[in-house]
Amino acid sequence: MGALLLTASVAAGLTACGSSDSGGAPAESSASAAAGDSAAAFPRTIEHHKGTTEIPAKPERVVALDNSLVEAVIALEAPLVGGIGSYRDQSGFPDYLGDAVKDTMDVGPLDNPNLEAIASLQPDLIVSATVRHDALYDQLSAIAPTVFVETTGPIWKENITLLGEALGEEDKAAEELAAYEERAKAVGDAINAAAGDPTVSIVRFVDGPTRIYLPKTFVGIILEDMGIARPENQRDPEEFNIEISEEQIQQADADYIFMTTFSGGEERREQFLANPLWERLNAVQNDHVFEVDDATWMTSVSLQGAEFVLDDMAEAFGVDPAK
Repeated sequence: MGALLLTASVAAGLTACGSSDSGGAPAESSASAAAGDSAAAFPRTIEHHKGTTEIPAKPERVVALDNSLVEAVIALEAPLVGGIGSYRDQSGFPDYLGDAVKDTMDVGPLDNPNLEAIASLQPDLIVSATVRHDALYDQLSAIAPTVFVETTGPIWKENITLLGEALGEEDKAAEELAAYEERAKAVGDAINAAAGDPTVSIVRFVDGPTRIYLPKTFVGIILEDMGIARPENQRDPEEFNIEISEEQIQQADADYIFMTTFSGGEERREQFLANPLWERLNAVQNDHVFEVDDATWMTSVSLQGAEFVLDDMAEAFGVDPAK
């Protein structure tokens, strides 16, 4: 098969409610104050997926109830007192967050956050996602001003912009996103020059149907930012993924394949790789299959994860990582 494992390096009681108007506001956000001194620009009103929330002062005690939002808060250098440190059967904050979470309380699990623990932290801002905790919005809003994004993967960059506004870190959010996009383009340009504009397929083995990830995903957006082409059958701009059986392995083919395995998907991975149809793929025959870290490529959904994806892509193609 010729798969190469690429590994990411280690990087470094209820309070008064401040939230209102649940029900169907646009996912786009806005801060009431103009740019400038972010601390002086409070109070401000944030539009978010569940309505509007007034944030009286620049947040100094933040709780984030989704792992991607945990990483967004850290990327914006805001004080994270509580967060979700697990996803399904995985536990603990990722090692690459290092000291940034050494004083952060894990208030998980993801599907049932500990509301008493959250309240005990006396947060002045809670952030989560409707897709995660829609039913908890009112209870969280009774603890502290609460801001919800709609989802994570397809709008991960928009979420960072929204959190920048909620945290008073608009400039930081814009700078970090611009730096990432500049690097993504540089690495993508180098790959296209070195490998002749290759197509790339992203395959994930899970405890269910095997998935091919499309442009409207976290990693799909990274490839788009890089200017990396997808195979003809993987260009649907609206769908999240293609689920395939072993008999449909051919749909995963491209000039290069990057594959990950989520917890519980190990048996499915072995079945696919042992199937003679796998050996017929062009990427396999040309030794262009790379196994990468599921935690960074799939579950991080963050600037930190995106930088690791760029590291791995640059290593796989032997180009300058543009750091």
